[in-house]
Amino acid sequence: MNERTSVLVVAEHDHASIRSATLSTVAAALQCGADVHVLVAGHGVQDAANAAAHIAGVSRVVVADAPCLAQGLAENLGAQVVQVAGRYSHILFPATSMGKNVAPRVAALLDVAQISDIMRVVSADTFERPIYAGNALVTVRSHDPVKVVTVRVTNFDAVSAQGGSAQIETVDAVSDSGLSSFVGRQVAKSERPELADAQIVVSGGRALGSSERFNEVLMPLADRLGAALGASRAAVDAGFAPNDWQVGQTGKIVAPQLYIACGISGAIQHLAGMKDSKVIVAINKDAEAPIFSIADYGVEADLFNAVPELVALL
Repeated sequence: MNERTSVLVVAEHDHASIRSATLSTVAAALQCGADVHVLVAGHGVQDAANAAAHIAGVSRVVVADAPCLAQGLAENLGAQVVQVAGRYSHILFPATSMGKNVAPRVAALLDVAQISDIMRVVSADTFERPIYAGNALVTVRSHDPVKVVTVRVTNFDAVSAQGGSAQIETVDAVSDSGLSSFVGRQVAKSERPELADAQIVVSGGRALGSSERFNEVLMPLADRLGAALGASRAAVDAGFAPNDWQVGQTGKIVAPQLYIACGISGAIQHLAGMKDSKVIVAINKDAEAPIFSIADYGVEADLFNAVPELVALL
C-alpha cells in the first residue's frame, strides 16, 4: 500500500457540473493537506470531471465511469471510494444526503470511525463538530490511518470553481454490487433558488395551518425577495410543505444572509439547521417562543397580518 499523503474529496455532481457543496468540502480538505484530489464517479461524467479540474486548489481529478455508478447508489459508490482509498490520509464528503448515505459505508468497509458534520479543522487529525443538536461543540482527534469525514458545508467558504488546472486520471470502475437497484426519481422543479444555496430563506411552521396557507401567505414574500422556501419539521410532518423544504437537524442545514422564520417556535432541532444564518428575523405571536432568543429582529405579531403587511411594504 502506498503511503497515505493526499486528501480525497468525493464530489457531488449532476454528471455535467460540480455542485457548490463540493467547493466547500474542498476548502475543508485544503486545511487537512496540501495535495487535494477529487473523485468524480458516475456514468458519462467527462463534463463534470473537466469542471472539477478547474476547481482552485485541486491537484488531481480521479474519474470512475461506469453504468453501475450512474445513479449514485450508495453501495456501488462506497465500493468505488474504498477501491481508491489506499493512497489517502483523509476522505471527505459534503454532509449532504449523498455524503450521509455513502460515508458510513466507506468507514465501515475501511474499519475506521467516521467523523461527522465537522465545522472546523483544528489540525490534520483534529476536528470540531456539533453535538446535542448543535448546543455544544466537541473537539475530536482521530488516530485512524484514514480519516473519513463529512463536512458541514455552511461553515467553509467555497473555493473558486475556476483557476485550477488539475490532472485528470481515469481509474477502473467497480462492478455492480447487486445489493440495490435504481427504480426511479422524482425531481421537484422550481424556479426558486436551491434551499441549501439560497442567500435568503423564508420558512414557515405548523402555525400556518395548511399547505394552502403556506402558498397564500409565504410565497408572495419569497417571490418579492427572490428567496427559497423552507419549513420546520412540524410543518413537513403535518403535510403543509414537501420534505425537501425541511430545515433542521433532520433536514437541511442552511446559513443564508437572511432567514425569515414565520410561525416557527424554535425547537432545538430546527435551530440546529439555521442558527448560523447571518441575519435572523422571527415573526411569532408567542412572546416566549424560543426562536426569539437567537433572532436578530423579532416581530411579536400574528403572521397572517404581519407577512402581508411586509409584502406590501416591499
